[in-house]
Amino acid sequence: MPPWKAVAGYGAFAGARHLSGHEISLIQQWAKAGAPAGDLAHAPAPPSEPSAWQLGEPEAIAQLAEPVEVPADGPDRYRCITLPLVFDRDRYVRAFEFSTGGATTIHHGLFFVDGRKKTNPEKQWDCFGTPGFIPSAGLGGWTPGMRAVAMPQGTAVHIPQGARLVMQLHFHPDGKLEEVSPRIALYFAEQPPTRFLMDLALGSNHIDVPAGEKAYQVRDSFTLPVPIEVDGIIPHAHYICKDMKAWAILPGGRKRWLLWIADWDFNWQNQFRYRTPFILPAGTRVEMLFTYDNSEGNIHNPNHPPQRITFGSGSTDEMAGIHLQVIPKDEADMHELGMAQWGKFMRSRGGAFYHAPEATPTP
Repeated sequence: MPPWKAVAGYGAFAGARHLSGHEISLIQQWAKAGAPAGDLAHAPAPPSEPSAWQLGEPEAIAQLAEPVEVPADGPDRYRCITLPLVFDRDRYVRAFEFSTGGATTIHHGLFFVDGRKKTNPEKQWDCFGTPGFIPSAGLGGWTPGMRAVAMPQGTAVHIPQGARLVMQLHFHPDGKLEEVSPRIALYFAEQPPTRFLMDLALGSNHIDVPAGEKAYQVRDSFTLPVPIEVDGIIPHAHYICKDMKAWAILPGGRKRWLLWIADWDFNWQNQFRYRTPFILPAGTRVEMLFTYDNSEGNIHNPNHPPQRITFGSGSTDEMAGIHLQVIPKDEADMHELGMAQWGKFMRSRGGAFYHAPEATPTP
């Protein structure tokens, strides 16, 4: 059973796989007894051959015409790869599943819809951050341990007829030459979406963890300008993160927990969907707190002895991110929420990527 990292009582999630203390004790007793089989006369019938996909047979599969070669060593590599889609009409994706094809060098993937009408589109190119064009939509992403992704009821991602799917894959060479053939299974809704899912992001790039530091922390917060429905939460960090918390402070001062992971493991990431979506009113402050352990005692530390680790795009650098999947209570509020998020991002970057145009000389 894949491990379940969310601490019980700090957010009620669909598909939670917690084991009670009694259940754990029973398993321990069974193991100490030599794992006896029990009464085989009451054993259930063997399961039927499962589908290769968690949600059953997909309605379409997007895949590469030929594998991507990842070298045995060298720096991490961000590569954008175009997947042509042959649809006879516009489609609305209600769920998807990413398969690495058994590859071990994929750190993560992001998936974009490219609605541009280009005669000879690029097939592959190096990219980091954005894919190098303005996507017409974002399908989502994948990280190690993540299962199939189903959209909230009434939402879907629009893929116009003739569009392409672009995968941005982060490769981390691991000592052997690898040919990568990932695939994406797509499941369609018959009707256009009636609600529109947005990403509300918290994060920090102010990460500089000294070697040996056991409790280095970063924080971030955002105050909601409009009321939102919260459907899910996606946390992300790399190897030395050990504890991540997210909560909301409501306008009256009450604290509502969104997520707590007390033993983060990069290899078992998840997209958590709340069992029952809930409303956060305008004026709510959403907060996150990440703690990092860069000591020799952290079994996930990639460096022995420990070395200074800073924010960066490499697998052995660090990141801190919480992504809330939200739906504005009023569709008309989408623009205001988006602009508030953009303003927060610009302030966090300090204008570092913006350069004012040179003044035109006065004649």
